[in-house]
Amino acid sequence: MTLAMGWDEWVAHDAVALAERVRRGDLTPAELAAQTAAGVARVNPQLSAVVELFDDAVADPLAAGAKSDGFFAGVPFLMKDLGPTMAGRLQEMGSLFMRGNRATEDAFLTGQMRRAGLNLIGRTTTPEFGVCSSAENPAVYITRNPWDTAYTTLGSSAGTAAAVASGVLPLSHATDGGGSIRIPAGANGNIGLKPSRGVFSIAPKLSDLTGLVSTQGCQSRTVRDTAAFIDHCRGGAPGEFMPYWMPAEPCLQLIARDPKPLRIALSHAWGGYSATPHFVDELKRVGRLLEGLGHQVDWALPAVDLRAAFAAQTTCYISNFAQTIANLLAARGLSEPPPGMIEPINIRIWQAGIGTSFSERAQMQAVFNTTARGFGAFFEDWDIILTPITALPTPAIGTTEYLTTSTNPSVLDWFDNLWQSFAYTPLSNLCGIPGVSLPLGWQANGLPLGMHFQAKQANDGLLLQLAAQVERALGGRWNDGRVPAVHVTRG
Repeated sequence: MTLAMGWDEWVAHDAVALAERVRRGDLTPAELAAQTAAGVARVNPQLSAVVELFDDAVADPLAAGAKSDGFFAGVPFLMKDLGPTMAGRLQEMGSLFMRGNRATEDAFLTGQMRRAGLNLIGRTTTPEFGVCSSAENPAVYITRNPWDTAYTTLGSSAGTAAAVASGVLPLSHATDGGGSIRIPAGANGNIGLKPSRGVFSIAPKLSDLTGLVSTQGCQSRTVRDTAAFIDHCRGGAPGEFMPYWMPAEPCLQLIARDPKPLRIALSHAWGGYSATPHFVDELKRVGRLLEGLGHQVDWALPAVDLRAAFAAQTTCYISNFAQTIANLLAARGLSEPPPGMIEPINIRIWQAGIGTSFSERAQMQAVFNTTARGFGAFFEDWDIILTPITALPTPAIGTTEYLTTSTNPSVLDWFDNLWQSFAYTPLSNLCGIPGVSLPLGWQANGLPLGMHFQAKQANDGLLLQLAAQVERALGGRWNDGRVPAVHVTRG
């Protein structure tokens, strides 16, 4: 089959550029879909990033639901196999137990994406129920990092991270309940924004009140793609429990201007968890880059009890995921997990969390409140806080202690092990504030190291404005202009 573009030309286009070419009549949505499918065939045997491509969406994007008059004009878009449902499509959530599960309706955000002109072309990998930090169960799939396939992508937006980084497509869906957009973006060299609470709806099954920490989003390779995705997919569904805010101007318009000089706080020690010396050196280097752009950079940390916040977040995860698993069991007429069908840590989470009392949740919420107020007070004095995306290097494939296939008998010990590496991202979920991982550093193992910028609630536009300023300063060359070992341009 003859493709519309060579691979070097393909990866030189972001989603905004592809849409512009479709509107000019240079390319068709079907040609973009065919190129994406060819990209999947090229890299997926090494990476195991894509679970399924939808043949009908490849053959006829408009008949499959993409709106030709939407901003993205039929640009291909892969959906993480978790979160917004697509009517008639499988959603298996990285789980043997959910094999064959087919959705009966589009989620509200699915409709927003279609109206924005995105062609929802297939599904990407995720760990079971999105709980752990790697899509790595040999009975399901093992998703590998395109920079070095001996390493994990991290997660839980694992397949999306690998697909975007390897050049399959420029923009792809992701979700984030504690770093699941930002952490894999950071380990794969992508841009990953977790938006503020009140940007993307999780209707109809959940709300920001019941979901509490989880949100939707994307990974991309350019700031303007992320800005455009937010501009054209945001908004609340009828009956939301809270208002959905709109910015004073679209993000795409905002990022054309540099931000005013900002006060940027650096930190790498959070509640007793600290980054490796190499990561601290990379953080300092990025701090100097920001100073060179005219920003004031210093060391500071919110005056909050971070260990109490981590404990409350753990209670939230255990009780939320326990109820998720209970609901999935009940839908199949089961009262407990069938043997061998749900991973060991998820069974222990279900056991530990299903009896969580209202009092325990109320105590958790009280800590959420004091933590969010503390971060809010901090952002009265500072515009941004910057940390590495993780405290420890990306693990090699087969490192089991942080996987839900782990045999650790203690759920609390298992979560504490997660915090050792992933302390920097979850509290923005707790507080409802935005955070973005930008590909600005390198790990000693040769993998990218994202830098994690957080701002006060509803300052998503400021994060993107700063990201765009950095992107311009780098001449658009994220990751020093390098591409991964497994990449569509490499064959």
